[in-house]
Amino acid sequence: MAHLDAVAARPRPPAAIRFGVDTFAFPNESRAKNPDKPDLYANYCFVMARAVTQFHRFARFDPDAPRLDAAGYAERVSRVVARPPWHAPLPADDRVVIPGYASLYDLSREQEAAVKEALVGRLWTLLHWTNWRVVFPAPGWHQERVVRETLAELAAGRPVQLLVTNFPTIELNHAVVAYGYRVAGNGQVELVVYDPNDPHAPGTITFDRQARRFVATRLFDTTQGPIRAFRMYYWPLL
Repeated sequence: MAHLDAVAARPRPPAAIRFGVDTFAFPNESRAKNPDKPDLYANYCFVMARAVTQFHRFARFDPDAPRLDAAGYAERVSRVVARPPWHAPLPADDRVVIPGYASLYDLSREQEAAVKEALVGRLWTLLHWTNWRVVFPAPGWHQERVVRETLAELAAGRPVQLLVTNFPTIELNHAVVAYGYRVAGNGQVELVVYDPNDPHAPGTITFDRQARRFVATRLFDTTQGPIRAFRMYYWPLL
């Protein structure tokens, strides 16, 4: 794999997805901030991040087609998220068609209940064996490999789901989707991410090339500081 200097020096590719278009209109909610909310939609960050990549690979929106009822949309969303996220993108003709809407954001804004009904499986994501990586240290060579692989995927037009953590601090054990990047004047690599907890603005994770570690530059309700990052759902075991 190319050295990070070479990867970062390449022309920056277009963003792999469009924030506020190819992302969800509703948030993954915080239990701590909404203790009395009866319909709390919490602990779905892994599911929502994964679904953004699945819609990118396996769905096609047709705003001019007749709309379905709520059950019809739930069924279409279920078909999209049933596909393993590490599979290659489908050709346009083979994708699940979402009629009546132009984007995932529009669909999830107007058909929120149906979309949430179809985004099942949060228990499995919480118990997935790879989540135990958060308790182990991540050496600098590993974190540099994560950022190199992420930039390579973004150059190919593929968003990257990341597990981010500052464990043992009980603040951040979370999933985000990297979809773009920029190289700052000091040479640091800034990954632009969709954070399921914040549907209103992109987040930023910075890779400090000198320290060979990630920093939570802007993640919703997270203290700025060092974190560890791991790729998720890019092959059957990870």
